[in-house]
Amino acid sequence: MPLRNRRAAALPAKLSRTWLLVNAAKPEDFAPGLASEADSVIFDLEAAVPEDKKDEARQNVVEALSGGMTAWVRIGATSTDHWARDLEALQGVDGVRGVVLAETEEPEQVTFTAMRLRAGTPVIALLESALGIENATAVAKAPGTFRLAFGVNDFRKDVGVGEDPLAMAYARSRMVIASRVGRLPGAVDGPPGAGDDEEAVQESSRVTNSMGMTGRLCLNRGQVEWINRGLSPSEDEVRWAHGLLDEHAAGATVGDGSYLPRLLRAQKIADLADSYGLWNA
Repeated sequence: MPLRNRRAAALPAKLSRTWLLVNAAKPEDFAPGLASEADSVIFDLEAAVPEDKKDEARQNVVEALSGGMTAWVRIGATSTDHWARDLEALQGVDGVRGVVLAETEEPEQVTFTAMRLRAGTPVIALLESALGIENATAVAKAPGTFRLAFGVNDFRKDVGVGEDPLAMAYARSRMVIASRVGRLPGAVDGPPGAGDDEEAVQESSRVTNSMGMTGRLCLNRGQVEWINRGLSPSEDEVRWAHGLLDEHAAGATVGDGSYLPRLLRAQKIADLADSYGLWNA
């Protein structure tokens, strides 16, 4: 069985940029997904799996995560029978890194989910509706919530807005602010279109970055590196951080009041560059 991508396996999930969704009904895609450059991989028991394949998909996930693989799992919404079945199947499975809860709208949904999992198992709340966005702060502060993620397509269907970044800005901002209030890592944005080319993925990732979101869901393994690049410090930022930190280490004189904030920013960029393996890129 192939080993998990070592860099991604060692990266804390709070820093994960790419969250690659892999259809749980297609176990042949598990290993390639885990060998990719995706920071985190999600075996998807929910939207990707037809109703008549749910039981088979659960068994695929249990076998994979009991046999040496590690991944996150997207489970059914609490409003469905699949929620309890998914959680029951995952109990005691060692390879579960955490779960993504579909259609989260209330904080209690996250807490009830966390209570059915092994203590300390993180839950990502996937907000996919107007009510979910409206309750984003309460969900972010709920016991068990690890990060917020944006179910863009279902949200657009629920609200009736277009895909223009301006039309989606309010929802993204609510998630970013809620994450800060709840002391969570950065919010995870929705995926690019599965057929988007590199230019389109880079452009939409710039929107993600500008809104303050620090991760993206991903449906296409071929887009992983484009998203990673779009949500990482740029080459110019890394060079600037290198320069400032080197000067500081050499005893540079503290200048005006902006020096310490710039030094802290340089250290943050340096830490991210180290975590993402960018220093020698």
